[in-house]
Amino acid sequence: MRLILLDQQTEKRFHFYPLALSRPIWELRCGITSLAQKLIAKIEPASVACFVPPYMAVAYRARTQWPVNDPTSLAGDDLLVVSPRVKAETFSVDPIGPSRVRLDDDGDVLFIRIAKEDLGKLKTDSIDALTASAKANLEACHCDVPTWEYTWELVLENPGQLTKDFATAGRTGIEGTIEEPSAIRGSKGDVYIAPGVHIHPMVVLDAEHGPIYLDEGVEVHPFTRIEGPCYVGPKSILLGAKCREGMSIGPVCRIGGEVEESIIQGYSNKYHDGFLGHAYVGEWVNLGALTTNSDLKNDYSSVSVVLDGKRPIDTGSTKVGSLIGDHTKTSIGVLFNTGAYVGAMALIAATGKPLPKFIPSFAWFIEGVVTKGFGKRKLYETAAKAMPRRGCQWTEAEQAMWDEIYTMTEATRKPALDKGRRALAGK
Repeated sequence: MRLILLDQQTEKRFHFYPLALSRPIWELRCGITSLAQKLIAKIEPASVACFVPPYMAVAYRARTQWPVNDPTSLAGDDLLVVSPRVKAETFSVDPIGPSRVRLDDDGDVLFIRIAKEDLGKLKTDSIDALTASAKANLEACHCDVPTWEYTWELVLENPGQLTKDFATAGRTGIEGTIEEPSAIRGSKGDVYIAPGVHIHPMVVLDAEHGPIYLDEGVEVHPFTRIEGPCYVGPKSILLGAKCREGMSIGPVCRIGGEVEESIIQGYSNKYHDGFLGHAYVGEWVNLGALTTNSDLKNDYSSVSVVLDGKRPIDTGSTKVGSLIGDHTKTSIGVLFNTGAYVGAMALIAATGKPLPKFIPSFAWFIEGVVTKGFGKRKLYETAAKAMPRRGCQWTEAEQAMWDEIYTMTEATRKPALDKGRRALAGK
């Protein structure tokens, strides 16, 4: 059976912004692995292909070995088309049996199981034609299919998922280097130190309440404390960090200060002191010294998040920090509000007090107001300088994708810009 990962440009895709603006939803992390890795491990397909929103297709082809938006991948063997919103842990589809389709309450595809003999009855010249003909011709399935609905759900489930992923990986022991003196609390069977890891003296690995997985090439500087469950991705560096429980840190990050129950996608810096809690941070983010987010309201009430600049959505949780999109940069001393939405490609300067709960993509937040600043071209120049520092390149395909994102996010940015102009005119 071939797996087709399908991330369509539906209304619910918006629920995963700003992190999904520049990547398919299946690239988001929860625990040690991405949502795609979890689905592949559960389904064990013979091959994988994928369909993404058209604006990111060219850029994504440079990041993956899978066929991207290629209709020829829809012909041939049995197919299983799956939305990345489907939770892999509870997903179960018989690899043999009748073709069927499962939709959510809004009519969006959760999965389509197509037997080879039924492919000829369906249109396969495009993914949209396939899904439309499957909806019209295949038997509807009414089985229970739990799904991810919002980004903060990944953050809230991250500690438990870390523990499950560690058990699934089945790796324990020390294959890297640990300099003395150091301390491992709890069971050493709950610690995995991969080859190439270098742990300096005066580091504490506390696995008493959960496992710790340090991936290849990780470096841990003195006076760092890591509490499990925790995962640190390849070539990331912890610099005297207080790494509290529930952290998933992607590759090539620089992490200092206090972090707790958060996900950092990769290639981002939180080098200095400051608190990051119950947050999801994208790639190429730089958080200036003492940048801090709140993840708990003083009255302990449920946190709301504003995704569109207008309507607050109740998360149902008392602990939600920030959602921070790719390529966003903060000055020293920035204070993010509880449940803050911080768009991608934003440049943010401190105000000395908590910032608004919604900051749009491509915003220059200066003197407490959203402005155009020096425009997106300057933001692109910064990205082109930052990415080679970590062995990556800003390409024409990346820029074309971000140009589309700029247009897509204009509707939520314009009201904030208009408000900023009025505020500056009144000064």
